[in-house]
Amino acid sequence: MANSKYEYVKKFETDDRLPPSSWIVVRIDGCHFHQFSAEHAFEKPNDENALNLMNSCAVSMLEQFPDIVFAYGVSDEYSFIWKETTQFYQRRASKLLSLSVSYFTSVYVMKWKEFFPHKELKGPPYFDGRVVCYPRAKIVQDYLAWRQVDCHINNQYNTCFWMLVKSGKTQREAQELLKGTQAKDKNELLFQQFNVNYDKLPQMFRKGSCVYRKKVEEVVKLDDTGNPVTRTRSKVAVEHVDIIGPKFWSDLPYILEEE
Repeated sequence: MANSKYEYVKKFETDDRLPPSSWIVVRIDGCHFHQFSAEHAFEKPNDENALNLMNSCAVSMLEQFPDIVFAYGVSDEYSFIWKETTQFYQRRASKLLSLSVSYFTSVYVMKWKEFFPHKELKGPPYFDGRVVCYPRAKIVQDYLAWRQVDCHINNQYNTCFWMLVKSGKTQREAQELLKGTQAKDKNELLFQQFNVNYDKLPQMFRKGSCVYRKKVEEVVKLDDTGNPVTRTRSKVAVEHVDIIGPKFWSDLPYILEEE
């Protein structure tokens, strides 16, 4: 079939294929989610249903795209790690990014009623995203550690801030009281003023959420003598664990196994 004379316009498209043999991180962030959460009366500082909705969307992402090997989420943010050898959409950044953001957003809308059966979706949620490549699995681990440290810092501050506001302080007063405080100061404030032990708060709030395919032994049948026959299968799991230290990665080396 002859080419159209107008096909020359394709020459203006840029080649945005990402480097080979590198891990791809697609990070999705909610746009104007402070306003969105206020409109839908999310609980402060953490709304468990809202976080579980984000986690459910991440699970759908891993089930839909086998080349995503790990995801980490906190608040209105999720990072998706694509394996270093993926050839999905020829590793084109624009395709990976637009597909990830659009799929995540559509699942978020579809699942809204499952997590908020008594709240109408008052406006369209929307997300932006970015793509970054990392040459080694160790750098990916450091990236994820950075996000989890950020989760802890933000959650500790927000917990103190909203406890102060709920106790009668204005938002400006709460900000002034927390200005310059260290982690130990915030822990002391929570315990002394509100009898809250920060370390006892739900791990989902303090550590964020990890989504990955976990290898589990499942009974598939019984043999002729009635003994169970098991097989190792991969099941998408959501856990709230420490990923800063080496133990998680040494226990599950297959997640970021380099080829």
